[in-house]
Amino acid sequence: MSVAAGRVVAGRYELSTLIGQGGMGQVWTAYDQRLDRRVAVKLLRPDKVAGQEADELRRRFVRECRVTAQVDHPGLVTVHDAGSEGEELFLVMQYVDGADLSDHLAEHDPYPWQWAVAVAAQLCAVLSAVHAVPIVHRDLKPRNVMVKQDGTVTVLDLGVASVMDADTTRLTHTGTPIGSPAYMAPEQAMGGAVGPYTDLYALGVLLHELLSGDVPFAGSTALGVLHRHLYEPPVPVRRLRAEVPEALEALVLRLLAKDPQHRPASAQEVYEHLALLLPARGMPTGAPLDPTRPFLRPHAPWPDRARTPAPQPAPVAPVPEKPDVARAVDEVKRLLGEGRITQAVDILGAILPAAAEQHGEHSPVVRTLRKQYAATLMDDGQYRRALPELRRLADERAAEAGQADPQSLRYRYEAAQCLESLGEPAAALAEYRALLPYYENQYVSAGDPELSHDVRRRIGHLLLALGDRAAAHDTLARLLMDVERLRGPAHPLAAEIRRTLQWLGQVRG
Repeated sequence: MSVAAGRVVAGRYELSTLIGQGGMGQVWTAYDQRLDRRVAVKLLRPDKVAGQEADELRRRFVRECRVTAQVDHPGLVTVHDAGSEGEELFLVMQYVDGADLSDHLAEHDPYPWQWAVAVAAQLCAVLSAVHAVPIVHRDLKPRNVMVKQDGTVTVLDLGVASVMDADTTRLTHTGTPIGSPAYMAPEQAMGGAVGPYTDLYALGVLLHELLSGDVPFAGSTALGVLHRHLYEPPVPVRRLRAEVPEALEALVLRLLAKDPQHRPASAQEVYEHLALLLPARGMPTGAPLDPTRPFLRPHAPWPDRARTPAPQPAPVAPVPEKPDVARAVDEVKRLLGEGRITQAVDILGAILPAAAEQHGEHSPVVRTLRKQYAATLMDDGQYRRALPELRRLADERAAEAGQADPQSLRYRYEAAQCLESLGEPAAALAEYRALLPYYENQYVSAGDPELSHDVRRRIGHLLLALGDRAAAHDTLARLLMDVERLRGPAHPLAAEIRRTLQWLGQVRG
């Protein structure tokens, strides 16, 4: 990547000083010429990520940055702008004045365990907000955490790791995983489905490092490190530092559990355990807009935020008492054409009750609007809101046309995708398994096995996420034979499955 100071990105951001560089890009301080402020600009090269089409990566990158920008939390770096220029992707972020956590640890060795608790508690608050969207960070590590001058913690690179670690390209062409092996959860290393539990494992690695001065699993090769993640127990931190409280050691060991189901249920739960080790403060009333809350319990996540439905956003514009449904539909089409998906979601959500009143709840107009609403929620990454809409559509269609109706099955398939994205691997696995017989019977006989193969691939990845590597290997090996038979050994899906099986065999060996 040939980049020089003084270059202006997107006609606005003048690069100043190179502050970070990696295999996929660079980070610069820059000046926003329009608003006269300092910012950080990350430049990425799509061609550095093996196996992904550049155009598809650009599309995913902009989408993930847009979803990331919707997360409002003081512990998360603010996204100002994102896009592409020439062969590069660019991400413009808030400039954070401070030191990254890796340097902070190096300057304070041994790191006071109370500091480690305070850092982890702040990270839990960020993760709680992020997982509620839902987004999985996928690359939580000290280099992606900044400690500001006032001691507050800011998390970087949310959304970027998601793009670089897409479902079908978790392994490079050399058969090694994309990401940071030292902080990678077993299910992520194996190419399995990731979820909030994946970030909690990385938090456990980070906390172990702060307390002991080193990561729990190190090695000279990525394969060696990941083999230890999969098969070796971590050394309890009290053996390395006797002054660490027993409760903190127990929490780190739970976070580092090989099986995601043995880890804490949420970042909220981890925070509650850490809060007992923080200096005593008052407890807030819990009421919204309580101005004492930031002082009594700094950065605490709202209780059970990740388990309750996201609030319904207000409409973009006031909706009249008897809105013009046809005009609203035209407005939604225009917004979707311009990529303004969040606004389209808000208008659809606001217009649906009026359309039901005018045309009837089960009218073709309302049914079409509800389909568009569910599809747009999915495209906007609002899986928690999309899930009940998809289930309702699936049930209504099945009641009319039978359980094997292709459209009903499609809604159920998308609902399973929502469960997977929400970090509920067991529920998603059960739904995919229930769908598979319908897809195999209906689509394979019609000469279109793509959905059947995709469901089987997802089942294999979810089995990896749940730690059942033998069943995952069997599922993927059988799938590989069918894909090679029907599509040929050179098909991209066959190549991906072959790499996953090869990697699984290497680690098992």
